[in-house]
Amino acid sequence: MDTKLTLKLDKHVIERAKEYAASHERSLSRVIESYLQSLVMSDDSAEMKEVQISPFVRSLSSGISIPADLDYKTEYSKYLVNKYQ
Repeated sequence: MDTKLTLKLDKHVIERAKEYAASHERSLSRVIESYLQSLVMSDDSAEMKEVQISPFVRSLSSGISIPADLDYKTEYSKYLVNKYQ
């Protein structure tokens, strides 16, 4: 069930949002609804205890643990020095 909502926004923001909605062939109401829905969904997903990982992404895992303090730029620099000696 749709319910009416009144918002006060900057005129230029509204104009640009209407242009965006029109270019995506959607109403401004539906664009705003989609945005608000994404906010609510992200909060709901943050509360999930276990994130579902697709089999493809799981297959990419190497099982190698990377230290949190790893300086990848230094490590890559060392790799290149050894490679081109």
